[in-house]
Amino acid sequence: MGRAFEFRKERKFKRWAKMAVQFTRLGKEIVMAVKAGGGDVTTNSRLRTAVQNAKAVNMPKDRVEAAIKRATSRDEKDYEELVYEGYAPYGVAVLVETATDNINRTVANVRSYFTKYGGSLGKTGSLDFIFTRKSVFTFEPGTRDLEELEFELIDAGLEDLFVEADEEGNDIAVIHTAFEDFGKMQKMLEEIGIEVKSAKLERVPQSFHEVTEEQVTDIMKLIDRLEEDDDVQAVYHNMAE
Repeated sequence: MGRAFEFRKERKFKRWAKMAVQFTRLGKEIVMAVKAGGGDVTTNSRLRTAVQNAKAVNMPKDRVEAAIKRATSRDEKDYEELVYEGYAPYGVAVLVETATDNINRTVANVRSYFTKYGGSLGKTGSLDFIFTRKSVFTFEPGTRDLEELEFELIDAGLEDLFVEADEEGNDIAVIHTAFEDFGKMQKMLEEIGIEVKSAKLERVPQSFHEVTEEQVTDIMKLIDRLEEDDDVQAVYHNMAE
């Protein structure tokens, strides 16, 4: 069928694989949210955010509902959230957020990935000077006046508002605010009628590490392997683009 067909098929399989990983992580986040605050999205803000993020990546409604139902079962496992910090090859800082029902398995796997791909695992808190935890919201800007919106959101803790391209090349507006202002900003966006595409607590690097194109390949081997692990929820790094 030709190389073009094979290329399209490979891209489709990669997209499906990425979606499967996203669904697994979001399902786990939904379970943790329900266990922490109950299964009612109207009273559980963490669950409301998780369901919102699931919709943003087109996670099937029946999978979302199944995760909520599963979380209310006494037989459903509990997850512990842990953060691992270290360095990839060439001095790039890497922070790994995990949610696991088996800490020994998770730490052994994460340590082995760093070792195998030329990195080193550090102590908790060793990267506090590089990464700051931020509340990050995204939405489709449409025809909205973003300069005017900035003034509206200042009282909700707005730190930054900018537009970037998403994976499909479409414009997406991004809001940064302090970690502790997550709920306040979420409420304000709801009140002024902005349909949030995603709402997350992310680790934002305060400084970036320059590397060569050849070095990027080695660094991405570690990052990709970490992201493939079922216990890993998110991976952050300070590699300069």
